[in-house]
Amino acid sequence: MVPMKAAARLALVSLAFAGVLAAQAEPLPGAAALAPAADPGLASSAARARWRGELSAFAAADRAQPPAPGGVVFVGSSTIRMWSRLAQDFSQQPVIVNRGFGGSTMADCSLFASELVVRYRPRLVLVYAGDNDLAEGRTPLQVLESFAQFAGTVRAALPDTRIAYISVKPSPSREQLLPAIRETNNVIGAYLQRLPNSDYIDVFTPMLAADGRPRPELFRGDRLHLNDEGYRLWQSLIASHLQQTPPVETSVAQGAR
Repeated sequence: MVPMKAAARLALVSLAFAGVLAAQAEPLPGAAALAPAADPGLASSAARARWRGELSAFAAADRAQPPAPGGVVFVGSSTIRMWSRLAQDFSQQPVIVNRGFGGSTMADCSLFASELVVRYRPRLVLVYAGDNDLAEGRTPLQVLESFAQFAGTVRAALPDTRIAYISVKPSPSREQLLPAIRETNNVIGAYLQRLPNSDYIDVFTPMLAADGRPRPELFRGDRLHLNDEGYRLWQSLIASHLQQTPPVETSVAQGAR
């Protein structure tokens, strides 16, 4: 007999996968069982108010120098935003777009997927988010739901764009969350095994020491954000996933901008 937790995980992975195949950026069937009912409109308005400055700055940057389509977009929380050498670390790529916004969650990335990903028509999008969701009290399955919604928005508009998820990292300051982080990585990894044209990038395992604890030498003094050594490790782990893929020729779905 399949254990209850494992059965629930498999059921939610299947629901998430079915949602993306249907190209629907809507709550997954059964999502009401994952979280209390909430008004999506209110949640969206609150998030837009919170991130108005960051979204305006991205729009201004696009007006000043519009990124060419067919590039690589990195989106996510402060770990992406603070990657100041992102373009230099992947200089072999003609177009690198950094759309990290500090403190953001996977739920935020899902909400703003059209603005932060679809509008650039990338051939590849890499997303790092999830640890802030867990720190705010969301469950691994809720993070999976948000990621599936993110993937659904991207696939509905750009079905040929490759989607890569960078696993949640093990930060020393959030060591108490390691069980939830492992579960989040497990369910999203299982989901991506069934999603064509996708990657799961494991940064979690290489960031653990032999005793199974986070490696402190990879982090800044806050024990949360990566230092230069941490980013060098990430660059080495991610580089192989940025191989050339066919350019995205699919037009952006009407109203996706």
